Amino acid sequence: MVQWNQTTVPEFILAGFTDNPLLRIPLFVVFLAIYVVTLLGNLGMITLIRLDSHLQTPMYFFLSNLSFSDLCYSSVIVPQTLVNFLAEKKAISFIGCASQFYFYAVFASVECLLLAAMAYDRYVAICNPLLYPVVMSKKVCVGFVLVSYLVGCANGMIHTNTTFRLPFCRSNVINHFFCDVPLILELACSDTTLNHILLFIISSLIGLCSFLTILISYIYILITIRRITSSEGRKKTFSTCASHLMAVTLFYTTILFIYLKPTSRYSEGQDQVAAVFYTVVIPMVNPLIYSLRNKEVKEALRRIGRRYH
Repeated sequence: MVQWNQTTVPEFILAGFTDNPLLRIPLFVVFLAIYVVTLLGNLGMITLIRLDSHLQTPMYFFLSNLSFSDLCYSSVIVPQTLVNFLAEKKAISFIGCASQFYFYAVFASVECLLLAAMAYDRYVAICNPLLYPVVMSKKVCVGFVLVSYLVGCANGMIHTNTTFRLPFCRSNVINHFFCDVPLILELACSDTTLNHILLFIISSLIGLCSFLTILISYIYILITIRRITSSEGRKKTFSTCASHLMAVTLFYTTILFIYLKPTSRYSEGQDQVAAVFYTVVIPMVNPLIYSLRNKEVKEALRRIGRRYH
């Protein structure tokens, strides 16, 4: 185990959104409502997929794992944020901060890779339907999920160990609502060049590989759809990946806004809003997208409703 440096900074202070006491309760209520919807939506999606035999397919296997990832992803961030809205001292212990970042990095990586696996699943289903049962076998699907978690755990371990072994002898105030490594590195009083290089390389590899897999998959999907002669056939085929495409668009639009924005246009407030969107809002919205826009999920809900009434 790495001996983390805790001699000078036993805890960090999460500055959060505002010091205005009049806004704390309204923000607490809003975040609590979002978190409750996130829990109910993702747990409901996982339960529905497990109970309905018609949803025992690779696409819904990936979707249940995405819901689990969203559930954990949100739970890493939101409970601590809720506590800080009501606490006078918005403190998080050194170990607590390291743990929060580790699990955040794990599930953020898993989210990216699962979205890529789902795009590949749609590519095989639409472009090579005859090979679909062989290519997307249960063994392959489980393999995709395991690789996603292994990569996520490795990513979290590397950044956590290289960041929290640094000496922190400056301010212990993190200008954010959760422990994010780039902001923690600003508090270190030693050279952080290696940390920034590792952060850039690993994040780029995971993000770029996932994004390219999604992009290439959808290029082939669109080419295949254009070859379908009937407009009804094109519409029906595209509808099978519309929910996934919407979820991908929401996730990557937010990520690209943060990481491709010119440094001259840096705004702490805008970055916090964007971070709220991809750590709090998107985990809530994903199950809603898949339940409201997916015909098979709606039919499964009706079947489960009839079964228990």
